[in-house]
Amino acid sequence: MSLNAKRILLIIGGGIAAYKCLDLIRRLRERGAAVRVIMTAGAQEFITPLAAGALAADKVFTDLFSREDEHDVGHIRLARDCDAIVVAPATADLMAKMANGLAGDLAGAVLLASDRPVLVAPAMNPAMWAHPATRRNVETLKRDGVRFIGPEAGEMAERNEAGVGRMSEPLAIAEALSSILDGGEKPLSGKRAVVTSGPTHEPIDPVRYIANRSSGRQGHAIAAALAQLGADVTLISGPVTIPDPDGVATVHVETARAMMEAVEAALPADIAVMVAAVADWRTEADSRQKIKKQASEGPPALTLVENPDILKAVGHHRQRPALVVGFAAETENVIANAEAKLARKGADIIVANDVQPEKGVMGGLRNAVHIVTADGVEDWPESGKEEVAAQLARLFADRLASAEKG
Repeated sequence: MSLNAKRILLIIGGGIAAYKCLDLIRRLRERGAAVRVIMTAGAQEFITPLAAGALAADKVFTDLFSREDEHDVGHIRLARDCDAIVVAPATADLMAKMANGLAGDLAGAVLLASDRPVLVAPAMNPAMWAHPATRRNVETLKRDGVRFIGPEAGEMAERNEAGVGRMSEPLAIAEALSSILDGGEKPLSGKRAVVTSGPTHEPIDPVRYIANRSSGRQGHAIAAALAQLGADVTLISGPVTIPDPDGVATVHVETARAMMEAVEAALPADIAVMVAAVADWRTEADSRQKIKKQASEGPPALTLVENPDILKAVGHHRQRPALVVGFAAETENVIANAEAKLARKGADIIVANDVQPEKGVMGGLRNAVHIVTADGVEDWPESGKEEVAAQLARLFADRLASAEKG
């Protein structure tokens, strides 16, 4: 998407993820945007104004009480002389100040004085993101109209720590900003979409379950991308550790049967995108008590039964959506298995990928997919999952428009 001639004010917060903003400046400029930068005092501890200014090809602003910049009430000029504001990384401290309207520094004064769209990319330790104070501040900012992207799950800067708190990648932030500023017609405006995402957990007993390695990142990103194109999206998510995407109605489920019920409740829809890695089997009857280890008796015998095939049910449903998309995560014969699945499930598109352990795709941040349809196979290069999602959403919009034209 283009940001041609758009004026973006980037407020860089004081977190280790500030280094990513150097790439973000480049990504915004290569899409045609003019970028002006404000750096908080904390941001300057991680990167220099010289580096940010060199990439932005403009002056970097740092001081609310600058005699040079404030002779014409410069913070008001900065607040108004832009099309949108991006706050990245948005630390817990910076979001707390935003939520409470504090304006003791240049960033706070500009944010309080601006009436432009604001996109926030949080980044912090998972414990800080999960803290009730941060959650309250996030909800306050959302009510105030602030848009969010991320945070994502992954490794933290702190040793041996992982969880939700990583700042979204610069490409994803640029895509989200493009969608916010895209004043043109949304190709999926007025359309309904249902997306499934994540794994399902099939209980064995109160403490054990059958599951898989799905993180939900790809499904959540697709739901967000469809919403950005104007669709009314219902996301049905299995147990994941990533946040619900903004602008999407999210239904949380645990088992395959609960997911099937939620999908049927979300119909009718124009588009169904079945991304979830649904467990194929469940135990015939899960134990109401923890199964105790008995050394003399060996491991317990588990009788497995098949779970509902959600994609097949949707592909042959009496309220079948106009476009039905399935996903195929394969470790061998990727294309052949996806082609067989296309016919068997009654889908229009199968998005296939290779999830051999050495590929690192299942639960990872990047994906390389093959688009399998009745017309043939299209191989896409490896990209970040948000970028894959944006490309898929545009493909789905084009296919739906073509189908409607007949």
